[in-house]
Amino acid sequence: MAIKFDDLNVMEISKGGRHHHHSLLSHCTFIASFNLLQNIAMSTEMVMVDEIPFPPQITTTKPLSLFGHGITDIEIHFLQIKFTAIGVYLEPQVVGHLQQWKGKPGNVLAEDDDFFEALINAPVEKFVRVVVIKEIKGSQYGVQLESAVRDRLAADDKYEEEEEEALEKVVEFFQSKYFKKDSVITYHFPANSAAAEIAFSSEGKEEAKIKVENANVVEMIKKWYLGGTRGVSATTISCLANGLSAELCK
Repeated sequence: MAIKFDDLNVMEISKGGRHHHHSLLSHCTFIASFNLLQNIAMSTEMVMVDEIPFPPQITTTKPLSLFGHGITDIEIHFLQIKFTAIGVYLEPQVVGHLQQWKGKPGNVLAEDDDFFEALINAPVEKFVRVVVIKEIKGSQYGVQLESAVRDRLAADDKYEEEEEEALEKVVEFFQSKYFKKDSVITYHFPANSAAAEIAFSSEGKEEAKIKVENANVVEMIKKWYLGGTRGVSATTISCLANGLSAELCK
């Protein structure tokens, strides 16, 4: 059975991960042990997310640890279509801003949107790495991002001309790209800045970057990937909750 991405409702991608994440969540047990090594030299062992390797630590302006990972997918006629693998990297100090949830199990945190709001607002560096599993046009990904961000802005009565222009620039950035398998999209959110940097790299192509300076648009992009029950990937949110729960218990 041949399924084209165009035949799928891109806005439904966020729903698929919730029922297919048992094997992915088993990886979460590794995250706590990887974070024990955060003060040691970077480990060469990789965390596999649907056969795609993610380093347990990366260095931007400082070392960041992989706290959660997952996929975006959708089920059509009992066939699971996987689109992207996701890794969420945070400063280990993030747990200091989440102490009121200490002792809560991961399954409880995964359903607590106040917890993820606190995570999003914590003044620590955040980095989201997205790797393409199923190739699509960049314009299709851009439409998905645009719809999710615009809907969140409108719901909070923050969708003004400035936000529209900033969001259009992000959509235009993806418009000319083709997301081949293993292409990488990254979102870098500095600790004390309202801006974000988005980068795209694909084999044989020079890395492209765009800076997003509209604080409201940046906030909603964060919420797209880190927004608790409304996040684009339920598997990522669940794994992130488990990883943070383990750190908070130390």
